[in-house]
Amino acid sequence: MKQDVQNLRIETEENGVWTVTLNRPTKRNALDSHTVEEMVEVFSKSGRLGAKAIVLAAEGDHFCAGLDLIEHHDADRRPEDFMHLCLRWHEAFNKMEYGGVPIIAALKGAVVGGGLELASAAHIRVADHGTYFALPEGQRGLFTGGGATIRVADLVGKARMVDMMLTGRVYKGQEAIDVGLAQYLVEDSMATARTLAAKSADNLPLTNFAICSAISHMQNMSALDAAYAESVVAGIVNTQEPARARLKAFADKTAARVRPE
Repeated sequence: MKQDVQNLRIETEENGVWTVTLNRPTKRNALDSHTVEEMVEVFSKSGRLGAKAIVLAAEGDHFCAGLDLIEHHDADRRPEDFMHLCLRWHEAFNKMEYGGVPIIAALKGAVVGGGLELASAAHIRVADHGTYFALPEGQRGLFTGGGATIRVADLVGKARMVDMMLTGRVYKGQEAIDVGLAQYLVEDSMATARTLAAKSADNLPLTNFAICSAISHMQNMSALDAAYAESVVAGIVNTQEPARARLKAFADKTAARVRPE
């Protein structure tokens, strides 16, 4: 099934894998306010509507060039207007990170500014060899407003993020993987993202929900509180009825072994 919203294209498959595609290729998929509202809507409902995993993709040559600077320039926003816009970005990205549905981002071309903030809200990031990452806010006279100080700093560390913003440093290829901007570097990011989404969708939904929400929540807690929360979540997930067949297969030695590929 295909569903076109104004700036997003949604495709669903029988195995529960959705593909959500940014569809503003002439703008290098820059995020305007309408796109952000569509993202809030889609990622708020995806789990309840049956999504078991989501591939986040982009039309054209670039994943996302960040904030739509033309819209921002033309809108001539007041400080409070832009603050509320940022809060909507946070709403959209929080729905992604904490929504409990695995999101695998298929990256290519520019993953810049707000585009990197968007990618960092996904659970798995797959880059191809043409993907490049940057935070050029310093050169634009801007400051990040979509969660980079939280998520990008968590991925690469505070010092690297400051360097990226001050100097316009661009990461790509193996160096981007080494600093933590993506987990995979492949020839075809879309094909790999689809494969990873299908593998994730085969997990039990409650297990995926815990992996794709509880871990992020626990990272925001003290170590003592996180340990307690982890115990509670494990108590629920590790005794779920649908897991019994999988545990029996392991006990009977009929389950697939964990082996390096």
